[in-house]
Amino acid sequence: MKVVGIVGLPASGKGEFSRIAVSMGIPVVVMGDVIRKATEEAGLPPTDRNLGGMANRIRAEEGMDAIARRCVPEIRGQDAKIVVVDGIRGDSEVRVFRENFPEFVLVRIDAPFEVRLRRIAGRGRSDDNLDATALQARDEREQSWGLTRALADAEFRIENDGSLESFIKKTLDFFSSLGEEP
Repeated sequence: MKVVGIVGLPASGKGEFSRIAVSMGIPVVVMGDVIRKATEEAGLPPTDRNLGGMANRIRAEEGMDAIARRCVPEIRGQDAKIVVVDGIRGDSEVRVFRENFPEFVLVRIDAPFEVRLRRIAGRGRSDDNLDATALQARDEREQSWGLTRALADAEFRIENDGSLESFIKKTLDFFSSLGEEP
């Protein structure tokens, strides 16, 4: 099984990449679902502060690779030749996936800060009540988890600074390079 990890700053296009994969019949494991579930089980609303705090807590208690380790069984349980892992946030998570899946590849999705800020304003997610200062703080929080090193470790890079159509084409081209046709 080939496992495609997606890494990028908030609102860079990871979720859109995943939606494209799903539309192609490729299963997607979303790492953020681990955080959302733990936050819900703690009885907390899914705000940026609560989700970020829960992510920090899990990592502090179980290690920086904890969320990746929790996702490995779900990935292994997929009956597919390609599985996408959405939301890698650090180099320790990349290490877990490389150790567990010999055909792991990492895709970096980049978008400029101003573009990401506009996207957040239009997404309507409960954790997206962010202005420029809050987005910068979120970027810094995620970078403290090893995100910068994970971004540098990617084998593939997709620039997502144009239209949705352009990003869809780039994503489909990436999957075609793996032998997966839309």
